[in-house]
Amino acid sequence: MEQMFKRLLVYLDGSEDSMSAAMASIVLAKQLGASLTAVYVVNTKALLDLVKAHIFLDAEQQEYQRDIEGDAQRHLNHVQKLGRKKGVDITCLRREGEVTKEVRACISEHNIDILVLGGLSEIHSRRDELLSDTDRMMRSASLPVFVVKDNDDVWDMYESLEDIDGEEMYESR
Repeated sequence: MEQMFKRLLVYLDGSEDSMSAAMASIVLAKQLGASLTAVYVVNTKALLDLVKAHIFLDAEQQEYQRDIEGDAQRHLNHVQKLGRKKGVDITCLRREGEVTKEVRACISEHNIDILVLGGLSEIHSRRDELLSDTDRMMRSASLPVFVVKDNDDVWDMYESLEDIDGEEMYESR
């Protein structure tokens, strides 16, 4: 029987839940012998919408976008370090645009078998549900989706994997 999940994609948004999803995807990739790709999408569509609504001026939008791009790179670097610590190579991608569209493109371009998402945030209104990129991806995905919910158990699973080369981690949980 052919291995079902060979290529995993984890979506990062900088939240604690997405970092838990990254650790869970490292555990899965290690156990399955699968490749792992991490994607962080700088949501330029939302930024342009804020400019059109006159919430941001163009200059503010550009400054905020630079901040988000820096955050994206920091999170991708951190996830790559988490993977190296456990002997898992991670292909890290930073994309720009509409989140769900860009994630779908990554799935297609990299022949992804399973999408790993952080737990869904608490929905307080129908508006929250419509605005949640994670929720939208989970509901509209054309492939299996693994939703990571329990942060403490995930941390324990990740820590139970043997470290490679004794690489030290300086970031705190």
